[in-house]
Amino acid sequence: MGSGAAIPQWTSEPCIMGIDEAGRGPVLGPMVYGCLYCARSYEKTLSSLNFADSKTLKEEKREELFENLKADESIGWAVDIIDPRELSAKMLKKNKINLNEISHDSAIGLIIKVLNMGVLLTEVTRDRALRDWVLEETAEDLHKNFGSGYPGDPNTKAWLQHHKHLVFGFPTLVRFSWGTCTPYFKDIVEVLWESNETDGDGSSSANGKRQLKLSNFGVTKSKRKIEEIESSGKGRCKFFMARKLEQVTQF
Repeated sequence: MGSGAAIPQWTSEPCIMGIDEAGRGPVLGPMVYGCLYCARSYEKTLSSLNFADSKTLKEEKREELFENLKADESIGWAVDIIDPRELSAKMLKKNKINLNEISHDSAIGLIIKVLNMGVLLTEVTRDRALRDWVLEETAEDLHKNFGSGYPGDPNTKAWLQHHKHLVFGFPTLVRFSWGTCTPYFKDIVEVLWESNETDGDGSSSANGKRQLKLSNFGVTKSKRKIEEIESSGKGRCKFFMARKLEQVTQF
């Protein structure tokens, strides 16, 4: 059932929705957000229809599944196609609108569109995953009132502000490498710790150790194999190893 089809009777039941995108990374063409929704009672059947990440499917299989989707009257869907000119205009205007905000607006727009069609939408599957997320950290003041998780959500902003730590950063739920997180660490504490690594000239201090600043470390994509990254970390604590933080000399 396409987005322009008549609304079937099952949409009056509690429904779930999933949202995904294609074309976020390429330099050519549009970015497309799409949603699929169905009655919660149809969820188990939906999981048996062999849908999967499009990158794992051959073109013939994708076309076959798309035809099946269009013919299935127990499924509804809608898409938002964002023209490359619109993307460029928003990201280059004086008051820039970044890709995260564009993506957020597209996803919210799809939800509003489906709700306005009269679908009794009670849950989006990503919301469920976020809601059921088990926080690894155990601080007493941790809570899960983090809203949608999008950078424009006031609840998300408040949660990030409340859960930042000026030494250890954010809980592991947060994509801390995103630029969204940068403003929260203007007053980050300068941290010094001992390292067994020698200086650049091969020398070290009298006790074989030297002090390193937290600011000496940055998030960077290593040129080494992942196995080497995971097995390295001499002189570094578990916190930095787990987050793939490395010492760099150039940015």
